[in-house]
Amino acid sequence: MVETMDELIAKVRGQLYRLQDLAEATGGIREQETSPDGAVTATVDGAGALVGLEFTAAIGKLSPADFERVLVATAQAAAYRAFAQRADLVTAYNRGDT
Repeated sequence: MVETMDELIAKVRGQLYRLQDLAEATGGIREQETSPDGAVTATVDGAGALVGLEFTAAIGKLSPADFERVLVATAQAAAYRAFAQRADLVTAYNRGDT
């Protein structure tokens, strides 16, 4: 509990700064995953959106169905790691660690 208006303002300002730090940290998340065969590299942001996609000559050895499977699995793995990182940041925020 706060006893003065100055304490209340300081508390609210501190919470605002923590929230801004969380938004900045989650906005900066980038996770990259490369398929086991090295054919596909996917980069996603903290929301799991695909922000980069690279292919090597190894994609030429894949059938269309295998290419689709490798592409989706690689992007999914990158998104999973990005979501895990975002969850860690939110958990730390909720605990007051930031």
